[in-house]
Amino acid sequence: MSAVSRTEEARTPVAAPRSWPVLLVVVCAQMLIWLDTSILNVAVTTLADPAEGLGATPAELEWVASAYTLVFAGTLFAGGALADRFGPRTTLLAGLALFGAASGAGAFAGNAAWLIVARAFMGAGSALLMPATLSVIVQSTPEEKRTRAIAIWSSSSGLGVAVGPVVGGALLSHFWWGSVFLVNVPIVALCLAGVVAVVPALKGPRRRVLDLPGLALSVLGLGGVVYGVIELGNGRSAHGLHVLLPLVLGGALLTAFVAGQRRSPAPSLDLRLFRQPGFTAGSVVLLIAFMALAGHLFYAAFYLQGPRGLSPADAGTVMIAAAVGIVLGSQASPAMSRLLSARWTVAAGVLATAATYVGYLWFDAGTPIPVVVTLLWVQGFGMGLVGTPVTAVMMSGVPPQLAGAGSAVNSVTRQVGGTLGVAMAGSILSAVYRDRMADATLPGGPGELSPAARDQARTSAEAARSLAGSLRLPELAAAADRAFLDAMYAATFWTAVLAFVGFVVAAVGLRARKADGETGGNRKDRDTK
Repeated sequence: MSAVSRTEEARTPVAAPRSWPVLLVVVCAQMLIWLDTSILNVAVTTLADPAEGLGATPAELEWVASAYTLVFAGTLFAGGALADRFGPRTTLLAGLALFGAASGAGAFAGNAAWLIVARAFMGAGSALLMPATLSVIVQSTPEEKRTRAIAIWSSSSGLGVAVGPVVGGALLSHFWWGSVFLVNVPIVALCLAGVVAVVPALKGPRRRVLDLPGLALSVLGLGGVVYGVIELGNGRSAHGLHVLLPLVLGGALLTAFVAGQRRSPAPSLDLRLFRQPGFTAGSVVLLIAFMALAGHLFYAAFYLQGPRGLSPADAGTVMIAAAVGIVLGSQASPAMSRLLSARWTVAAGVLATAATYVGYLWFDAGTPIPVVVTLLWVQGFGMGLVGTPVTAVMMSGVPPQLAGAGSAVNSVTRQVGGTLGVAMAGSILSAVYRDRMADATLPGGPGELSPAARDQARTSAEAARSLAGSLRLPELAAAADRAFLDAMYAATFWTAVLAFVGFVVAAVGLRARKADGETGGNRKDRDTK
């Protein structure tokens, strides 16, 4: 029996009063996740400073960011299952409490290792939060309003991603580095009060039994794969044990997880969900779209603060254009879905983002900021068109008792896609940059660098610029900028190729019934045309 053929009782969301206040609270909690994900970007330089920060090494800084993503992606299925078992309200409260406590601990970390552990616990809190927020929306919102509610939920991610660097830059201008983590605590307190006040104790028609072996396999397997990808993105050899061992073991555990889910009477991941029209294709489109977007934002941030010479706060202000685009695109997507169908709305959004990635092939150190802002706005608008219809398609046939598991799949694809995208872009940037800087830093190059200085200059464009400033070698900084731009062109080419693949998947494989906003009447589904 497929998930689509469940009884009407299983399809009907549990009634909940005051649906818009509920939506406001869960969107605030959802935005907190994305705010924290992006706010760290502006703090890494300060964290590396021995006087102003923790004196963290480059490897420690990588793990400050990676520990959060690793635990987040590795425990999302568990978060979805817990939301289905104990109810999304309970899971939401637990996730907020854990996230807030870990944020406070991270703000007063005495060393990088302490901060890395705190970031890992923040990731676990986020894994409880994200599936619960979407589960609350699916269960508490009437069907005719659900697409609009999901649009608002989706747009909150874009707002959090773009506002994060602005908030981080402002905090670092007036307070110590820990303020970028401590700012989460009052927001968590407000969200906790809101959940207690307005979010009802929603539960599906039947309570799920926890599949502990399945949860363990999913956490360890997905964690292993993500760990291997992160190590690859950090410059490890693809043939080294640090990459191959976790990837192989993680893949084997995930294979065992899928095999076990087929036989389990109470699976953590109900594989019947993937029999629904559009669910599998929607998952692939989300994975590709977020992989391309995360990879692009990774090198775009370095471009704005490197060759373009903007401060972290100014770069964050420029990124607001993407947030505005995502919000407007998410709000426009229901109407466009009614006009074009979900499939072609998503395809148009992915195609628009692909076009903006291609535009970066013509960027240089003098590209006018209005041009950058325009492309970021178009890119954000395109992503806004993608997120809401795909999520609506994927969740349209999921019964309430499996809403947590369905939303976990939706969330996992976003997080894993983002991790893969950063790893891909980071690997390309690093390889091409080192190749281009090889000639510039050889004996006879800028300033006749010593062997130690040459190694530092080849590490990254940021390291080369710092070295150029200390040695008063502006030609070395110029060489680093040129090498970075060449690396960015290579990364953006493959990012655009990936996005075009996503367009093909959406145009050919995405199917939906009534999830594209066609909620009334017997209008014929045009997705099959």
